[in-house]
Amino acid sequence: MANLTLNTREIAKVNNVAIMAGNDPKQLVPIKPICDALGIDAKAQRNRIDRDEILSSTGVIMTSVAADGKEREMYCIPLRYVFGWLFSIDTNRVDEEARPSVIKYKMQCYDVLYDHFSSYASFVNQKQKRQAEDWARIQILKKEFHEAKNKLAKATKQMNMTVDYSFEQWKANGKQLILDFDD
Repeated sequence: MANLTLNTREIAKVNNVAIMAGNDPKQLVPIKPICDALGIDAKAQRNRIDRDEILSSTGVIMTSVAADGKEREMYCIPLRYVFGWLFSIDTNRVDEEARPSVIKYKMQCYDVLYDHFSSYASFVNQKQKRQAEDWARIQILKKEFHEAKNKLAKATKQMNMTVDYSFEQWKANGKQLILDFDD
């Protein structure tokens, strides 16, 4: 675990408590102010983070200058992991005042996770439905094309019979164009 100096900036507020992140590339976030805002024990949360197979490798101790000018060590995790850590917090351990906000946050997380992981299934369903509709339309068009092709062939045959009909045939048929178009 590294011990570094942290220059911070406010990134959010939780129950009117400013949540700070480091200006470093990892955007390290001290967990204590968040824990204080939620009314949970920061030391217990640090222990939970240290036991987590993913979060344990991300925690670092940073030195920060407090408002009173004194240096203080703070346990931090990168911003990219803060949201997952917050999602894992047991709402029964959160201060009563903060609980509705934490529950709302967790519901948003569930929605985001659902949207992310179900998007491909939704895409596949829409695509398969569209393919089925397109296939049905193609079958109708093929049938209509086949019927039109047969009608065109028959009309072409009839026209050719008319073209080939001679003056002698006309006279022999009592000066009438008698053509059999049924075959």
